[in-house]
Amino acid sequence: MKEIKTIRLSLPYKLGSVNCYLVQVTDGYILIDTGHSSTRAKLEKELENAGCLPGSLKLILLTHGDFDHTGGAAYLSKKFRARIAMHLDDAGMVERGDIFYNRKRRNIMIKIIVPLFFGFGKSQRFRANLFVDEGDDLITSGWKAKVIHLPGHSKGSIGIITADNDLFCGDLLTGDKPALNTIIDDSLAADASIEKLRNLRIGTIYPGHGNLFLWEEFLRYYRK
Repeated sequence: MKEIKTIRLSLPYKLGSVNCYLVQVTDGYILIDTGHSSTRAKLEKELENAGCLPGSLKLILLTHGDFDHTGGAAYLSKKFRARIAMHLDDAGMVERGDIFYNRKRRNIMIKIIVPLFFGFGKSQRFRANLFVDEGDDLITSGWKAKVIHLPGHSKGSIGIITADNDLFCGDLLTGDKPALNTIIDDSLAADASIEKLRNLRIGTIYPGHGNLFLWEEFLRYYRK
């Protein structure tokens, strides 16, 4: 099993935290998500303390396009000379700085307030170097893991399933209490994503927020 370092970064205005995961792979590292732009200095220090230096970060893999998961991507990509990979369906979010780009219509006040407090400025916008989708293998990046498309929280949400049957789920599920995320854009798509996961052998869940938990823990809650 590859060494996995959980990096927990604070969100602005004491609104909780977000998880990033540094995975040590063959000849380097892969970083899953990058936190909010306001915490990029802390994330950079965490990477360097773990031995991940410019040139050794092979890939920045984004589970979806929200600001709290992609805010440090542009800076880290340049600083560490790393490619950025994500699903095409969420690309408009990070290119335009608009997390509502591919989501259903939201209350106008929410559309105004969210960018105001979690702003995605021009310096944080970027274009991914690589688009990944269902079944894509990460073996070329030194990791026996595959991408799985898990829409629901956003159209382009993805997960990563490892050879050990562990799952990095982004924001489809939350670890505060093993559950479906309360922020779901498309409930039918989210239910379909859960059914897709039911057909797989899954062990530990690495969520975008909260603590790690076992898939069986989620299923016990979800059945209720």
